[in-house]
Order: sequence, then C-alpha cells, then structure tokens
Amino acid sequence: MAKIYLLSNQKYSNVENIEVFQIKYIKSNINLLDYDALIFTSKNAVYSMDSFNKDWKKIPSFVIAPKTAQIIEKLGGNIAFTGLTSHGNEFAKELVDLLRNKKVLYIKALKTVSNLVEILKENKILLDELVAYETTCKQSNIILEDNSIFIFTSPSSVECFFKQYSWNDSYKAIVIGKTTADYLPNHINYQISSQTSIDECINLAKQSLI
Repeated sequence: MAKIYLLSNQKYSNVENIEVFQIKYIKSNINLLDYDALIFTSKNAVYSMDSFNKDWKKIPSFVIAPKTAQIIEKLGGNIAFTGLTSHGNEFAKELVDLLRNKKVLYIKALKTVSNLVEILKENKILLDELVAYETTCKQSNIILEDNSIFIFTSPSSVECFFKQYSWNDSYKAIVIGKTTADYLPNHINYQISSQTSIDECINLAKQSLI
C-alpha cells in the first residue's frame, strides 16, 4: 500500500516521518534590546532564540507565515506583521515600508536560500543578521515503498533526502513552497501546496491517494 512520507520530525496520523536532517541551536550573547524589530522566517529560529534569550518577546516580530506566527503567539511573543505570500523574496518586499528607520535583526539559519537580506539592504533597511541554528543531514534506515508520496518541507529536506535515496518513477512529490521546489532535481514532477503549511501538504497528499 502506498504511504505518505513526511520529511520532517513533526508527527501526524497516517503519515510516516523520514528524519533525514536535524536542527542544532546556536546560542549567542547578543543584546536584543538594541533592536526595534525582529524578522523570523522559520519556527526553528523562534525556538532557538527562546531557548537562550527571552528578551525577544518584548520586541515586535515580523514573521513570514501564519504557522510561525502561531508559535510566536503561543510563546508569548509580540507579532507586528505576518507575511501575505509566505515566500522569502516576496516577504522581503512586503517588509520594506514597514521597517524604514528601524534597527532590525534577522534571526536565521546558517544556510539560507532567499534574497531577503539583499532586498532589504538594497532598500536601505538597517539590518543585522544573527545565525541561530543550523541544519545537518542524518542517516535514515527506512526502506521506501513504491507508489508513495513524499512531502518536502524545506530545501534541506530535499538535499538530505537525495544524499541517501534514489527517486523511483512510481513516487509522487509534494513541496511546501516555491523555494523548496527549486531544489528538486529537474526530472521530478511535483505539486506545490496552496499554503505554506505541513497540514496543507498532507491534505494534498491524501487527495492524491484517492
């Protein structure tokens, strides 16, 4: 029977996780109170910051997507803006007018794929960057079943999956967004979720099984 495989550690019923990458938090002694605004484009950046400096909750957060905003709200943060498109480059353009004359800190991964920093700096936004986590590949021992559906949740999930597995023509791919799709090998057909959320990806995968 075909399975739905999720390239993430988040647990859902009737979905099997393939944990091909892991997240390592990177602590720092930065004084967050020097900043007027924080940018988050990942839940992992939020969790990392919350693990070593609670001052982030006092500062307005500009957040790429509703799911990340929900996590910030749950942790008691201060949301000033949630992105409308949920994609990195478009999010940067949405921020330009909102961040003028503010001192801004972008809390990010060691490796990022959008041009958010370049777009903001080109528009004269006073921006610093803080690397708060990194993603590394890990070994998976799962034997994949034919005709299955794979949900790719980030560029790292694509990179780490293809370091271990070969693609079978019976497989189907679903991706969480355009940036992740760009990292898939050219020969693979895929569907993009209508929203940048794992829940929507799973709904799309279940429809594909019908």
